[in-house]
Amino acid sequence: MDVKVFQTFLEVAKEKHFGRASENLYITQAAVSARIKQLEEYFDTRLFTRHRNNIQLTSAGQRLVGYAEVMVSTLKQATFDLSLESNKALQLTIGGTPNIWDAYLQNCLSIVTDSLTGYGFVAESLGREQLNRKLLERTLDLAFSFDPFKVEEFKSHQIAELTLVLVSTEQRNLDEAFKDKYVYVDWGTQFAFEHADRHPNIPAPYLRTSTGRIALDFILEKGGCAYLPSSLVEPFLDSGQLYQVEGSEVWSRPLFISYRKNSTSIEAILQVEKLVNTIEPTTSYLMQQAGENTD
Repeated sequence: MDVKVFQTFLEVAKEKHFGRASENLYITQAAVSARIKQLEEYFDTRLFTRHRNNIQLTSAGQRLVGYAEVMVSTLKQATFDLSLESNKALQLTIGGTPNIWDAYLQNCLSIVTDSLTGYGFVAESLGREQLNRKLLERTLDLAFSFDPFKVEEFKSHQIAELTLVLVSTEQRNLDEAFKDKYVYVDWGTQFAFEHADRHPNIPAPYLRTSTGRIALDFILEKGGCAYLPSSLVEPFLDSGQLYQVEGSEVWSRPLFISYRKNSTSIEAILQVEKLVNTIEPTTSYLMQQAGENTD
């Protein structure tokens, strides 16, 4: 079956409209209908319910979405890999959660790309479940996360520690800090458990976010406090835009590297693994400039 049929199915599922799907795919509406019919005949089931312009996925269609996404993304990855191969280039795909990119991987990527010659790189910011899935699908070579992946085919181990600091836009003590615009940042499953033990009676957070960059931008603009990596906030502490909350303790979070034991890119992975063990978490070049270029 032509993968274009699955691409068309995903576009219709997203738009819930045959006309818009045809415009997005630059094909006729009749071609869209024909491809959906071909898919329904192949699986011998209806994938959409149609009532005038109201198009909805059936239960079978909903189940097919995940498989279609895997097929389309895998083909795209294979096409890209083979195009690199034809140009005599090697590729390494590195993924991490948004927070790890903020606090560690941005600088790590700079060093890795300088050190490995003959490689092209793909950098992806993904949720933990997506990292796990892409490792299993072999569309990701290396994953960085706060919690290890407990999968037999993977090797996971700690490669660094991230130091979190409770910072505020005003000079405050620990009792005062949580009362005004506390931003809770998701630093992994273990962090959530430890946070509940460390701060059992604080008010509900003013904002919750999965990335330290959002938290940092928010409190710099609106005021408030958050647990953020020392590597991320150091320029702002130095410039006086942020203050460490009086009486707060630093918090260490382990960073884990994961990859398939039988990966076809194992030689490059082991080179990266050896390299990252020597890299200290530090803020990105952009954040250093932002902290330094203040009035």
